[in-house]
Amino acid sequence: MASMIIHHSVRDYAAWRPGYDAHESSRVAAGITDARVYRNAEDPNDIVIVANVADLAKARAWTGSDDLKTAMQKAGVLGAPTIHLIG
Repeated sequence: MASMIIHHSVRDYAAWRPGYDAHESSRVAAGITDARVYRNAEDPNDIVIVANVADLAKARAWTGSDDLKTAMQKAGVLGAPTIHLIG
């Protein structure tokens, strides 16, 4: 199984987290599961997400989707994320 690593900064973690959680069904539909969210010890608004990926093509399409872009904007993501698909 492949993995996805997403790194980005958010305006405010407490405001970001509910938006992230609400987007779970979109991730699952793209075959992205078992996501773990990590926060930088020195900057809690610096986020790394590591998730399992069942289908690389679906995951790639999801990362470029308007749905994801809109969800990230609403949740307060700052700038473009860095996304790596590995495995």
